[in-house]
Amino acid sequence: MKVLLNDGLEKEGLQIFQDAGIETDMRKRDLPSLIADIGEFDALIVRSATKVTREVIEAGAKGKLKIVGRAGVGYDNIDVDAASEYGIVVKTAPYGNTNAVAELTLGLILSVSRNIPQAHKTLKQGVWEKGKLKGTELSYKTLGVLGCGKIGQRVAELARRGFDMEVIGYDICPYAETKIKYLSKEEVLKQADYITIHTGGKAVIIGEKELSVMKPTAYLINTSRGSNIDEQALYNALKEGKLAGAALDVYVDEPKAEGAEFNSKLRELDNVILSSHLGASTVEAQRETSIEMARVVSGYLLGGDFTSAVNAGESIELEEQAVYTLFIHHRDVPGVFANIDKVLADNDINIRANYSRQIGKSGYATSVYVIHKQVDTGIIKKLKAIENVCNVKA
Repeated sequence: MKVLLNDGLEKEGLQIFQDAGIETDMRKRDLPSLIADIGEFDALIVRSATKVTREVIEAGAKGKLKIVGRAGVGYDNIDVDAASEYGIVVKTAPYGNTNAVAELTLGLILSVSRNIPQAHKTLKQGVWEKGKLKGTELSYKTLGVLGCGKIGQRVAELARRGFDMEVIGYDICPYAETKIKYLSKEEVLKQADYITIHTGGKAVIIGEKELSVMKPTAYLINTSRGSNIDEQALYNALKEGKLAGAALDVYVDEPKAEGAEFNSKLRELDNVILSSHLGASTVEAQRETSIEMARVVSGYLLGGDFTSAVNAGESIELEEQAVYTLFIHHRDVPGVFANIDKVLADNDINIRANYSRQIGKSGYATSVYVIHKQVDTGIIKKLKAIENVCNVKA
């Protein structure tokens, strides 16, 4: 099997593929070359630089492509609808950069609170300024977390343990086991001294309406997606003094190349801290993400593991359909599965999954069929009558 790593991968991830006997290709391809070559590969792994368009998916589907992996959390650069249409699984590596993004979030909160970048800039210019740069402390303030998933939970933990902050949050699917106090989105916006966004997706989370609810002394932090904030509304609020400050790592319009010009009206404002999408840019995060990505892709290619898939249920339970189990003990010889499948098909029973393992060293196996319909005693009798089947239990 072959994997195309179009945006590269750390050596630890490469080693996992090598150990699994999977060939890797790290030659960077532009879009026309990617479309031309993708059919040769069983998997494509990208970061944020490569756009996996419908054309790429269609070309891969005509060839060997089975899975697209995004070495990171977001997958806005992958046409997931097209992948689903052509039966290609899309996976992410959602755990590797959790701590890196959370730590950057705290760094931005400290920077915007204590005017650290401004002090650095004036001193580099040879000017000593102190009075103008009076800041505010984090301890015992209220942090509002919008989106309380893995990263949001980690931010909350760091803020609570490191700065004794009270943490409140909003999530459309609240996690049961957490020390975050869940409130409505409006109440979080009203009460928080700091609002940090960790929702993902492309929707606007903070617009003019939300900004009008926040305290004029509050700070807004975004390390999620640029589109989660209405940048014009934020610019207006900051310029008019309706918000104390903001710290951003992501933007609606981000340069596509290193060294390119960054255009944003927010550059004009002194109460904004800007960083260049550095959330996952740590040695540790790149390493952990590469390891995670290599594991989930090789797991699918070699064993059908759907862990971390974004367009397929990681488990049958997540599909939210009633399922039933059927246990069959049989000789591990060719033809048994075909005969079992025929009996089930003849009785209009859909097989959702089939897990089979050898039992001992005697040439027998136990297979567990996950099906969408209960079997009656008549069907069990037919299954038991199949040659090389020893026993059947529902």
